[in-house]
Amino acid sequence: MPPKRQSSRREFLKGRAAVNALGDLAQGGDEPNLPPIESGSEGYLVHLHRRAMACQFQVFINAGQHEGATEAAIEALDLVDLLEAQLTVYRDDSEVSLLNQLAGSNPQRVEPRLFALLQQSVDLFRETDGAFDITSGPLSKVWGFYRREGQLPDDEALQEALDLVGSNLLELDEQELTLRFTRPDVELNLGSIGKGYALDRCGELLTDAGVADFLFHGGRSSILARGNQGIDSGQVGWTVGLGHPLWKDRRLAEVRLVNQALGTSGSGTQFFRHRGKRYGHILDPRTGQPARGVLSASVVAPTAALADALATAFYVMGPQAMQAYCVSHREIGAVLTLPGRVSGKIEIQSANLSDEQLMNLDESGRSG
Repeated sequence: MPPKRQSSRREFLKGRAAVNALGDLAQGGDEPNLPPIESGSEGYLVHLHRRAMACQFQVFINAGQHEGATEAAIEALDLVDLLEAQLTVYRDDSEVSLLNQLAGSNPQRVEPRLFALLQQSVDLFRETDGAFDITSGPLSKVWGFYRREGQLPDDEALQEALDLVGSNLLELDEQELTLRFTRPDVELNLGSIGKGYALDRCGELLTDAGVADFLFHGGRSSILARGNQGIDSGQVGWTVGLGHPLWKDRRLAEVRLVNQALGTSGSGTQFFRHRGKRYGHILDPRTGQPARGVLSASVVAPTAALADALATAFYVMGPQAMQAYCVSHREIGAVLTLPGRVSGKIEIQSANLSDEQLMNLDESGRSG
């Protein structure tokens, strides 16, 4: 049976209701913070949503601007369901799960768009010196994060998991569009890039339908913006908020996205404590240990897949490696929050973001 549709033409919010919806988002929670639109501002937004990939996908479009925009947005949300069915590791019959079951024995044919995503992931693995790795699933399992039941692994189990990690173990044949694992029991897990990839695909669908202005997000961590918010409002791009890593009811800053995407990584909600020590769910694939030293990493990039992947990588790599990467990739912007020298305080490091793009920094929690 096809997935149950949770959106309809009657479901979208418009007029004052859309203003209230954005006002709710501005209060924080699990969704990206968007500045509320006042009732006297130019135009209204249409808002549609769908639960998928363990989060809420939402799309905002300017009301009355593009003919057929609502229908296209519903079609895009349907596409999210199809992509989840392809990419998830929590269904045995998904394409990624079948690759995990079979590619250790023989080369397996891969759907072309998924093959391109795997190629991009391997390229990013190399560019980040292994900090981004789509084969790190065995580590998540041995640490208990795969089922959100954190546990401390013993040394032998951790080493066994580490032996299965490394995108250098993926053999991709560009001519045949096949994947083979060079050793058995290697696994793919696209959790660190899949939502962004889904947003990019949805963005393509909306653009092809003639919808040039929209904001699409999958939970707080992945956002894709195209065009401008408002009709003839004079505003360039879309402005979204960055949540504060320590104070959930406050914003860290606002970011203006101009045909760009934003990805954020942090371990504020998925972690466990053992003998007073905190273990977060973002693991360093090179060591098998939880990444330390960064509270949150946000990345602005041309695509949502790239923003998501680099946010995870920068969280693992830390500020010095992040800065070095951004020096040679000027199209990438980043904001890292680090523990301050005083408890309850933070330090902020940014790269390639101007004052017009990174705005209203919360200075109250910064250490001197």
